Amino acid sequence: MERFGHNLSNVFNFKIKAWSSSTYYKDVVLPKLVEERFIRISPFANRLSFDAPPVVQRLRCLVNFEALKFSNPIATLSETLISRMRERSAESNGKYIAVHLRFEEDMVAFSCCVYDGGDEEKKEMDVAREIGWRGKFTRRGKVIRPGIIRMNGKCPLTPLEVGLMLRGMGFNNKTAIYLASGKIYKSEKTMAPLLEMFPLLQTKETLASDEELAPFKNFSSRMAALDYSVCTYSEVFVTTQGGNFPHFLMGHRRYLYGGHSKTIKPDKRRLAILFDNPRIGWKSLKRHLLNMRAHSDAKGVEMKRPNESIYTFPCPDCMCRLNKTTHSKPIHTR
Repeated sequence: MERFGHNLSNVFNFKIKAWSSSTYYKDVVLPKLVEERFIRISPFANRLSFDAPPVVQRLRCLVNFEALKFSNPIATLSETLISRMRERSAESNGKYIAVHLRFEEDMVAFSCCVYDGGDEEKKEMDVAREIGWRGKFTRRGKVIRPGIIRMNGKCPLTPLEVGLMLRGMGFNNKTAIYLASGKIYKSEKTMAPLLEMFPLLQTKETLASDEELAPFKNFSSRMAALDYSVCTYSEVFVTTQGGNFPHFLMGHRRYLYGGHSKTIKPDKRRLAILFDNPRIGWKSLKRHLLNMRAHSDAKGVEMKRPNESIYTFPCPDCMCRLNKTTHSKPIHTR
């Protein structure tokens, strides 16, 4: 870094097309790396094709699931939160379920969904969209149809909907839940029904003191890292919205637990139909939700298909040992 005045922006930035092949890296990027000895690739995410030679795929998993570690302050507090969560799950032998809830204001605004907040909600969302994505949602010809967005399963689930879904899937009010999320939109109002249904619900804010969280509070990525760690070691992980966090976490858990991690990924199109049906009774709703949970549990080991992410589906590329190595210890039987 002395060559560049310890300034990363002075380092040569290699602009790479998204989803480039491994051949491109060997033929084009490697010569420049040899020449410069140090290069920068920014942006970095999705710069390599989902599908690559087996040795490259194994290397990606080795880096992502073995080599990369959170910094010591994050790892230390994460271990403390996991320990406290297990203590609060004593009735279930230290087992808890983790729910990733995406109902922050920016998420609600970006979705363009309507949550019956009337004129006040519309004004708040219009302001949030303009601050976060100036002009993106108001340009000429832009048509937003909240009803269609919801029926396509694109709306973030509300805390109430998450609570109904979990109770319908068979989780009772003694279930220990860890809720991973940012600042929930209108949390005092929207979180009340979820907390009533699951009084043992915990968050990083309830498990840690203000002093413990102080070094992380103003950094959303550090706070997300704490959530990620606690979710990783849950008995069941429930994802309610897409994004890098749940996709990487599902892959990480599949890798750690030999492909048999328990994940609930609800069909949000079906949920929208069920929740919006004014004539459906609780027994009927619960039957549908139990079937949805059974479908998630029945999937077992999910194999990677072409054009799917190795980080979400590490099997079979990173989890199947096809050949014995010289370092393998023989198994002796009598």
